[in-house]
Amino acid sequence: MNPIRTYQVCNVREINQNNWLRSDFIPRKDVLRVYVEMKFTVRDCNSIPNIPGSCKETFNLFYYESDSDSATATSPFWMENPYVKVDTIAPDESFSMLESGRVNTKVRSFGPLSKAGFYLAFQDLGACMSLISVRVFYKKCSTTIANFAVFPETATGAEATSLVIAPGTCVPNALEVSVPLKLYCNGDGEWMVPVGSCTCSSGFEPAAKDTQCQACGPGTFKSKQGEGVCSPCPTNSRASSGAASICSCKNAFYRSDTDSPDAPCTTVPSPPRSVISNVNETSLVLEWSDPLESGGRDDIFYNVICKKCQPERGVCSRCDDNVEISPRHLGLVQRRVAVSNLQAHTQYSFEIQAVNGVSNKSPYPAHFSAVNITTNQAAPSAVPTVHLMAATANSMSLSWLPPEKPNGIILDYEIKYHEKDQGEAIAHTMTAQRSSARIEGLKARTSYVVQVRARTVAGYGRYSSPTDDFSTNLQPPLPPRRLLWYPPPSPPPPPRGVLASLSRRRASAPSKQRNGSESEYTEKLQQYITPGMKVYIDPFTYEDPNEAVREFAKEIDVSCVKIEEVIGAGNPTKLLSYRGKTASHLQAIPLEDFTPIGEFGEVCRGRLKLPGRREIIVAIKTLKVGYTDRQRRDFLSEAAIMGQFDHPNIIRLEGVVTKSRPVMIVTEFMENGALDSFLRLNDGQFTVIQLVGMLRGIAAGMKYLSDMNYVHRDLAARNILVNSNLVCKVSDFGLSRFLEDDPTDPTYTSSLGGKIPIRWTAPEAIAYRKFTSASDVWSYGIVMWEVMSYGERPYWDMSNQDVINAVEQDYRLPPPMDCPTALHQLMLDCWVKERNLRPKFTQIVATLDKLIRNAASLKVVTNSTQSSGVSQPLLDRCVPDYTTFTTVGDWLDAIKMNRYRDNFVNAGFASFDLVAQMTAEDLLRIGVTLAGHQKKILGSIQDMRLQMNQTLPVQV
Repeated sequence: MNPIRTYQVCNVREINQNNWLRSDFIPRKDVLRVYVEMKFTVRDCNSIPNIPGSCKETFNLFYYESDSDSATATSPFWMENPYVKVDTIAPDESFSMLESGRVNTKVRSFGPLSKAGFYLAFQDLGACMSLISVRVFYKKCSTTIANFAVFPETATGAEATSLVIAPGTCVPNALEVSVPLKLYCNGDGEWMVPVGSCTCSSGFEPAAKDTQCQACGPGTFKSKQGEGVCSPCPTNSRASSGAASICSCKNAFYRSDTDSPDAPCTTVPSPPRSVISNVNETSLVLEWSDPLESGGRDDIFYNVICKKCQPERGVCSRCDDNVEISPRHLGLVQRRVAVSNLQAHTQYSFEIQAVNGVSNKSPYPAHFSAVNITTNQAAPSAVPTVHLMAATANSMSLSWLPPEKPNGIILDYEIKYHEKDQGEAIAHTMTAQRSSARIEGLKARTSYVVQVRARTVAGYGRYSSPTDDFSTNLQPPLPPRRLLWYPPPSPPPPPRGVLASLSRRRASAPSKQRNGSESEYTEKLQQYITPGMKVYIDPFTYEDPNEAVREFAKEIDVSCVKIEEVIGAGNPTKLLSYRGKTASHLQAIPLEDFTPIGEFGEVCRGRLKLPGRREIIVAIKTLKVGYTDRQRRDFLSEAAIMGQFDHPNIIRLEGVVTKSRPVMIVTEFMENGALDSFLRLNDGQFTVIQLVGMLRGIAAGMKYLSDMNYVHRDLAARNILVNSNLVCKVSDFGLSRFLEDDPTDPTYTSSLGGKIPIRWTAPEAIAYRKFTSASDVWSYGIVMWEVMSYGERPYWDMSNQDVINAVEQDYRLPPPMDCPTALHQLMLDCWVKERNLRPKFTQIVATLDKLIRNAASLKVVTNSTQSSGVSQPLLDRCVPDYTTFTTVGDWLDAIKMNRYRDNFVNAGFASFDLVAQMTAEDLLRIGVTLAGHQKKILGSIQDMRLQMNQTLPVQV
């Protein structure tokens, strides 16, 4: 009894029926596929009497697309074309007159749709039927959250089997783990095949059945991104606010740089306990027990600090390097050391420090226990080498230096000698009151073994090393040789504060002006100089350049110098010879007795022992044999330059040897050598603060030179030396320009009559020879880049001419990997084209000091894809366009990496589409293991990706 509204037709008694029913215009929106659900009834033709054979039990479903509601009674035409047929609809069940009507339900779909909307149409060709309802709908995948990613509502595809990709976004406070984030929506409106995922950020944990990331509460933290939950703060730490990724340490507690955020905070240990000392003459054994409190750590080690005290003055100072502490004085794990080479009858204080992994974080890094001891009387140390002064047929004149450690007043010396072919059993002895003696009554033409020892109230010391070639002869006495004794030092020359520009007038002034006394000339020039100001004097402005060497460099007696080994090019055995033997075999022979036989000058390591000073390790530069007067002058000019400087970041000149051969320049020894090679050997081993500290030292040295009006002209990492404490010192004041004349060396390129290191030199210095402190600032910017890139070659494999062209067109080096933004900005300031706008070295030092004090500013790292000031035309020329290459091998040739051609081909990377997707892991897998080559290839791949996206690259 429920009336149903239907559309009915039953013209079955008439043949050739063609009845149509059309819906209103249905807007499509963004739907690609439409579903139609039809409910209808159909009467069985057999139940209708007296009907023609044209009776049907089916009808047809059509649709027609249109961009507007434009259909009329006559348009579109009532026929299959322009209508599109979907299907012929047949009932599952029909009914007869004797049965109640049975409703059929059918669903059909069609697509893809492209216009604004569509009409539905139903065609009857002679059936007795009723259309009860029509429902038009589409399918979609509803908004969902999966793997902490939100995927939006997505309509199904144009086909029933289509899969539509829906991109996802991480829920708030979550980060991507793998990309891309996507889900597939199938034709039934169901999500499937999730790709990618997110996890909660550090400081947040999963919540609401893994659909949200909620902040950690106060007192808890989560240090890493991931699925883990928040944890209570470790011991001695706290988190006062929510969303903490790390719990900060409480006052006086710390974490070391290697501790994980999950580790508890610890503190410094208490002092070592129960220090026991055992003194034996000038030696000492120290032992101690572990601290009572370890600070919560197990990485405790110990430092032993030796101080020599002067009770009458009440002060103690660090012991010198002669005191030996075994096994070492820093970083001890064991709790026992042996100390030797102390001075007799001297009071010492030893501090035993207990330190651990967080001691460097504390303002009071080391708690220590101290012990004071006084050494006993001890015998003198061994006498140094004995020298033969002269020999006759029956006598020998000997001389020697006193022991390095007399440990008291020397009473006398005992000389022991015997014939070389006889044993010590028949040796003779004699005494001498001074450090020389004459032995009489010897056999002619006989070799003797001679040894000497010293005596104090504590007894005799050790004998000197036995000699084996002291011989008598029948010749007249030999002229005396220069020995290892020293005249008193001459007083220093008076200061000569003259400007370089004024000193040039000295060489060009009329002779009558120079005839006056030197003091008068200096006095006249002093009026141009600020009182107390020290200014550099160019040695080449002297009429006689040797005068500059005598004025600024101290002459060293050759007997004070001992060469140990060659550290530059060449073999030590080719450097010096003496009667067919080498320096390594004859360390006891005075240095003046050696004859240089090397073809070129060498750089050597040796020792220098000056009167009243302890022996030190030095570097020695020797001049090649067969030098001209000009070569000698140019060689020694570096000493005349270096001798004017006194700064902790400038290499220190010890003196020169000019009165014997070989001619030498003696400087302090720098254990780690040149900065560029040192950085390459220790790639990635230093913190940013350490690197900035090196740069600060170099800048301080250059500020000192700039203040003295000295222009270096060749500032580069290869000309910076590094000692064992990572202190950097500026060196090479002209030597490379005088001696390096190898046309195959690409570092120095001839330009306008001189050789210039193109990659380090300012544009105005290259073009016009305008060398100033401003051009040194440009070079310092290149040195900064070398340091932050761990010794990378500036401008890589570009030719010198390409470098000149690139810089002229405003190209500047990009920031090295992990370079702080502030440092690269300082580099760019140093590379400003207008030299007057570059910072002064005073400003550079102040800037670096500020960065060191504010270490947080060094954590902001420049994006490697950030523009480096390259103009667009230069980019077009410098960045290889991958579209111009036929094969991947051609591209590798262009970037000079063709050695890896087979690696790429064998691994299947034969197309640019595949190469553009490569990562560092892919390069490592196919055999590209060198970090520099990986960086170069990945940089070119980045350019390739940018070109594929029609975006200009930003790096060369």
